[in-house]
Amino acid sequence: MTGGRRLTRDFFARPTLEVARDCLGALLVRVEGNDRVSGTIVEVEAYIGEQDLACHAKAGRTQRTRVLYAQPGHAYVYFTYGMHWLLNFVTEAEGSPAAVLIRAVEPVTGRHLIAARRKALPERQWTNGPGKVCRSFAIDGRFNGADLCAPDAALFVEAGIPVPDAEVLRSARVGMNNVPEPWKSVPWRFVKAGGYRSSAFSPR
Repeated sequence: MTGGRRLTRDFFARPTLEVARDCLGALLVRVEGNDRVSGTIVEVEAYIGEQDLACHAKAGRTQRTRVLYAQPGHAYVYFTYGMHWLLNFVTEAEGSPAAVLIRAVEPVTGRHLIAARRKALPERQWTNGPGKVCRSFAIDGRFNGADLCAPDAALFVEAGIPVPDAEVLRSARVGMNNVPEPWKSVPWRFVKAGGYRSSAFSPR
């Protein structure tokens, strides 16, 4: 099954807040052999630079964070809580560490694969959290550093249906309890109204 227009590097090579807002309505796609798992992005968070004390780049360029300094349009996938993989899109210019965390999507295709991975969970709990997205799409550390813009990419983003400003909600990022101000409260979380927003602080 083919899809729509793939987003190019120019989409990601912009200010992170613009990319984050415009990710709402775009389609996350994972190709697995002849199967295509996809979902509409409905919740994201922005993390911007070494000065952002909620961003991993606060530690500078390390083995873990080196992907954040790569070209825009790469995947930054990291492990957290000892059990969850989380997916981010690298943004802005190469060398400027910033990314958009994908917090929730609404499944579109490949629902049989997602259902098998999420077992007996209700459908609205399949992908309403960043760890749930990765589990449902079979995204793990193998995709860290993957080029989302490569012609043969197995993980990429397609243009979807734009979300009007009136349907975009903004708030502080989730789980910032140990992050000092102003980074704790900056409204860098973008949510499509009525979407599969994550309601818990846990990414499971």
